[in-house]
Amino acid sequence: MKSEKITSPVERWYDDACCVAHGLELLGERWALLVVRELMFGPRRFIDLKHALPGISANVLTQRLEGLEAAGVVERSRLPPPANIRVYGLTPWGTEVEPVIQVLSRWACRSPGHDPTLQMSAASMMLSFRTMISAERAAGLDGMVGFRFGRDGFVARIAGGGITIVRDEPEGADAVFATDPVTMVSLVYGGRGIADAEAAGALVLSGDRALAERFVTLFTLPAKAPNPRRAGAPAPV
Repeated sequence: MKSEKITSPVERWYDDACCVAHGLELLGERWALLVVRELMFGPRRFIDLKHALPGISANVLTQRLEGLEAAGVVERSRLPPPANIRVYGLTPWGTEVEPVIQVLSRWACRSPGHDPTLQMSAASMMLSFRTMISAERAAGLDGMVGFRFGRDGFVARIAGGGITIVRDEPEGADAVFATDPVTMVSLVYGGRGIADAEAAGALVLSGDRALAERFVTLFTLPAKAPNPRRAGAPAPV
């Protein structure tokens, strides 16, 4: 029986039936997975995506959105009046890639070459919380923490040892961090004290200070992978 040839809007790079190969054809273009990352918390305007990914050109962003839309990962829609603007969001199938991003994140964080001091978007910061929370450290905690990163607002609910995060205005949360993602990284993963960030003018904290102080201790990064070259192994020829 002759098999039926399947057509696809996705460009074939590998001519390989392996689903890993096809996954790379879907999301392996430069910037594609980061565009998906930025849409994990809901639809965004083109200008919002460009602002969150400052290294991408408008032309490349347009190409990536078109490719992801053709692949069925992203869809376009219009916000209802009075906004009436075009936005890009993930399809239900597109949202299913989050666990893949989380596993890749945990794995890549173990790289000796990872530089945590580089710029980070607000969505990337929030996704790191969903990825790196320690159920043990969060046990018994129940509270809502808000974040204001410039124009971006988020609210995190910690309960049952886990965390849920939505893109929303943070007013009304038990504690609110008004800062930038790089400062937030230093507080959560770099051991910087909240008081130090406040004194430097990099953070405005409002609400329940005790909750905020505990919140920044809830996340753990995986241990770095050993670096054979530092251990004295010969350099590759």
